[in-house]
Order: sequence, then structure tokens, then C-alpha cells
Amino acid sequence: MTEIARLRSFVVEMTRLVERHGEDEDRLVERGRELLGELVRHDSWLPDAFAAPNPTRYSQYLLHCDPLERFSVVSFVWGPGQETPVHDHTVWGLIGMMRGAEISQRYARGADGRFVAGHADRLAVGEVEVVSPSRGDIHRVSNALADRPSISIHVYGANIGAVRRHVFDPATGAPKTFISGYSATIVPNLWDRSQAT
Repeated sequence: MTEIARLRSFVVEMTRLVERHGEDEDRLVERGRELLGELVRHDSWLPDAFAAPNPTRYSQYLLHCDPLERFSVVSFVWGPGQETPVHDHTVWGLIGMMRGAEISQRYARGADGRFVAGHADRLAVGEVEVVSPSRGDIHRVSNALADRPSISIHVYGANIGAVRRHVFDPATGAPKTFISGYSATIVPNLWDRSQAT
């Protein structure tokens, strides 16, 4: 199997999964979690251009977006010490750790409207976490390693770079709307088989 073929196969299987179970989030994320876990257990398929850290902030590289925007696949590259603000997704998501480790600090809104830190998970290579509005959608993510980048592969139930989402001030609960976009204007060519061996 050529390197990029792993990602191509994953995209094909996710497309079939969304077509069969797109309305059944539980079945979709259960099988999607298995597929993503298998993908991130292999570290050689991600092209270097989509694994490059930015010295000032984390990078979000689009690897694939379904033509109907039913799901997207993204590589997140975390430099040492980099983290997100507290944010939501508004759609289901799967986060698979491919290199390094990251910390996902969950948050819940208290009775006074402020956010209270909940459980923090350390995601290690090969592990997959689920987020969704129905399961817990608000967290802050950081690179767990102080001396090197970490890379996670995310699958979301929409074109996540175009979704209107929110960052939150944890002290006040005040939301600020944002659309993340992506860190690059190119995507990997999954469909050229001329170099396949």
C-alpha cells in the first residue's frame, strides 16, 4: 500500500459510513472511531506539508472535505506549549492521536453561566476521543509535550473550517463567534495513482 493510500482508504470508508449512518450519530462515531484508530496507528502516510508546526500557534490543515460537506478530515499540529482557547464544535468530532500527546481539558457551564473545568484527558498515540454537542463539546486542547510537536487527526461532521463556532471566556462564560478556516490553501492529492507501486 502506498503511503497516501491509507488516507484515501480512510476517506472512502468514512464516505460509506456517512452515507449509511449519517443520521445515527452513535453508530457513526462508534465505527468512525475504529476507522480513525486504525489510521493513526500508522505514522508514515501524512505528507510533510501537513505536519509542519507553526512557531507561534497550532496549525489546522485540511486533508479532505466531503463534496457535500458531511465530514472533513484535518491534521492538527501542535508546537511545544501551544493550546487552543476554550471552544466548541457544534458538530460531532473524532480526535485521533498520531504523534506525541495532547491534553483535552473538558469544560461545563455552571449555574452562574461561567465555565467550570471538568475532567482532563491525556490522549496518547493511537487513542481516539469523541466530542459532540450531545456528549460534551466544550474543551481546551494543548500539546502535552514541552519539547516537541504533537499531531492529531480530526474528523468532524461538517466542513469544520467553515462552521460558525464559539470560543469562551471561562471566567465569565461570554462567547465569541469564530470560523476557524485552515492553515493552508492546498490539500493532499488522494486520487493520483500514477506513483502507486
